[in-house]
Amino acid sequence: MAYAFTFWTCYVLLKEYEIVASMRLEFLASERRRPDQFTVLVRNVPPDSDESVSELVEHFFLVNHPDHYLTHQLVYNANKLAQLVKKKKKLQNWLDYYQLKYSRDQSMRPFKKTGFLGLWGAKVDAIDYHISEIEKVSEEIAEERERVSSDPNAIMPAAFVSFKTRWGAAVCAQTQQSRNPTLWLTEWAPEPRDIYWENLAIPYVSLTVRRLIIGVAFFFLTFFFMIPIAFVQSLASIEGIEQKAPWLAPIIEIKFIKSVIQGFLPGIALKLFLIFLPTILMIMSKFEGFISLSSLERRAASRYYLFNFVNVFLGSIITGTAFEQLGSFLDQSANQIPETIGVAIPMKATFFITFIMVDGWAGIAGEILMLKPLIFYHLKNFFLVKTEKDREAAMDPGSLGFNTGEPQIQLYFLLGLVYATVTPLLLPFIIVFFGLAYLVFRHQIINVYNQEYESAAAYWPAVHGRIIAALVISQLLLMGLLTTKKAAQSTPFLIALPVLTIAFHRYCKGRFESAFKKYPLQEAMMKDTLERAREPNLSLKGYLQNAYLHPIFKGEDDDDDDKIGIAKWEDEASIVPTKRQSRRNTPVPSKVSGGSSPSLPDAIQENPEP
Repeated sequence: MAYAFTFWTCYVLLKEYEIVASMRLEFLASERRRPDQFTVLVRNVPPDSDESVSELVEHFFLVNHPDHYLTHQLVYNANKLAQLVKKKKKLQNWLDYYQLKYSRDQSMRPFKKTGFLGLWGAKVDAIDYHISEIEKVSEEIAEERERVSSDPNAIMPAAFVSFKTRWGAAVCAQTQQSRNPTLWLTEWAPEPRDIYWENLAIPYVSLTVRRLIIGVAFFFLTFFFMIPIAFVQSLASIEGIEQKAPWLAPIIEIKFIKSVIQGFLPGIALKLFLIFLPTILMIMSKFEGFISLSSLERRAASRYYLFNFVNVFLGSIITGTAFEQLGSFLDQSANQIPETIGVAIPMKATFFITFIMVDGWAGIAGEILMLKPLIFYHLKNFFLVKTEKDREAAMDPGSLGFNTGEPQIQLYFLLGLVYATVTPLLLPFIIVFFGLAYLVFRHQIINVYNQEYESAAAYWPAVHGRIIAALVISQLLLMGLLTTKKAAQSTPFLIALPVLTIAFHRYCKGRFESAFKKYPLQEAMMKDTLERAREPNLSLKGYLQNAYLHPIFKGEDDDDDDKIGIAKWEDEASIVPTKRQSRRNTPVPSKVSGGSSPSLPDAIQENPEP
């Protein structure tokens, strides 16, 4: 049966990979024109004493991509400016609220206190106060915008470089640009609405250190997470409450209250901690420096799944805190770990059946009812909503949370694969869960959620990898279980299963994964040819000129986008001028790019070197 489930799972995964890869390529071929099809993000632009970052980027790409380079947009550290604009919008919202309130009852001007949350401080006219505050913030915004436009330190060594064709962008994004592989790093630019702009201001050289720090922090979060939970759950017990608050003893000894404390408080304590977990993991992903919302969600999802595996799956099978589990695993040899877990697996089948019904089935019911957004809407409506714009924001259902929903669903994949051969009675509960989940999430995606970005199925390889990992885990745990059931002779026959599963995974990666990371040049050329035939007079430069301008410069507060320093470059240039005093105009090997370029025959030598 283990072989049967493995081969069936691999067959379905293979067919699904083929379908998803084909759908992705069809989507990329049929979708309308988007800025990210023509744009590449260039990072780690090397410093140069003679040229600015903008001049350096233009010079490099006109030299190395002379027939395809079109324009570029610099990356600015505008985080402080974004905070000021956000503050101004908040003040403007309050001003609208007070003006609306005054228009309804003009017998009395609205007042507010200037202290914390309006609880204390001097009492002032609310309308005049907010008008003056908006004027102050507007002056700060103007000063900060001027600083960003004139301060070289506000310009990051990165840029969004756009090309005349999809083919040219594909070649640049998927090749090494210079002799030094750590400079002029190129990757496909996310679509503009997918970009997490704050992280573009993080220096590229610090990303490795940031990810190392978060890796260590996540390890401690995973293996120490049960300690605060155990502490809170101990306080949520009858004994814990009586010990900490003896005066409550007569109340909690009442039969109804006692049953509520024993039955609900420990579970509620666990749920409260788990509610904040996705937010913590997303903050950690943001600190790591990922530049797109889709990549942030993919990283947070992988960590959420790993956390569920350690603290929900292993934590439910083996008693004790996760840190004690880690200590017991370190004290025994590696080949005893599957045996230790394998022994406990059949004993926990009843618990996981209950877990699927309570957490899985009830979770799907809660998803269709949208209880959490409904509660949050009423809380926001009561405490925060002041204008119609606030009400619209409070009613927004948001987007489907891939970083939370998908790892939870894959936990049930793991449970199904582990218990398929050990306790098949669990499978009907899993099947009911997936049937309900399919109907509910299909409805929610089509009719409820707002799509925040489009990544063209870039999530699928990670999903496939986690299912493969669940399959290998189930095989190892079955081997450990059989060694304890007087079936040691059968164990060697299972050794081939993990090997075959990993080999299948490598085949899928080699066969399909490149379709999710690269864009075929054949597809790019085909789409470019069709577009030229249909729209021969298309002004692509006008379409791409400000597509990747920071949103803060596109808002109503920005009266002059051009003063950020976007130069008007010519479309064609056979000779590239440079400000370097000891350089020729020809594209000779550069100390900056580290690579050599084909020479131009008509070069003009300004300062010949001996």
